[in-house]
Amino acid sequence: MSIDRAPARSATRDLAQIAVFAALIVVLGLPGQISIGSAGVPITLQTLGVMLAGSLLGWRKGVLSVLAVMVIGLALPVLAGGRTTLTSLASPTAGFLIGWIPAVIVIGLLTAWLMPRYRLIPGLLINILGGIVVIYAVGVIGMLLRTDLTMGAAIAAIAANGVFLPGDLAKAAVTAVVAQQVHKARPGLIAPLRRRRPAAA
Repeated sequence: MSIDRAPARSATRDLAQIAVFAALIVVLGLPGQISIGSAGVPITLQTLGVMLAGSLLGWRKGVLSVLAVMVIGLALPVLAGGRTTLTSLASPTAGFLIGWIPAVIVIGLLTAWLMPRYRLIPGLLINILGGIVVIYAVGVIGMLLRTDLTMGAAIAAIAANGVFLPGDLAKAAVTAVVAQQVHKARPGLIAPLRRRRPAAA
């Protein structure tokens, strides 16, 4: 009697992809972090890994990769700057870590909407929306909850030093270029959200 091993192979492949991207996010934290502004907003390469996870794995596996890093971070200092998850969550900038989750969801879902063909400019805009706008929006909310800053003061604290923006835009661009090449080489890596219309008879 033959046994269909396809589901087991698929599950193993998914776990391997999740583990690889979790490891990538951890490795991208090794250079450390730069804190900007009076609020100490953390700028790290790890958001590049978050963008890549969403654009290459989709939102489900991307979220699992991010959560894996956070779980590992409960015991080990795997976040940039030698921080653990608890250290980061205890700081006024905790929202920037929590923002990884909605960021990877937004990038993964919108990337799936682009499929079956990944296009560079829409992909770049998706990465900017998820990897920059969403993360900073959640970061501002976190600062409002953890400090006595007003909304205007929290936004001003982030905007006071604009040197982070070119780096974030570069990460979004690198992600879009990599994703375009990967999806071209491996079509079907992310299932499309949109169904193709049946051809007219």
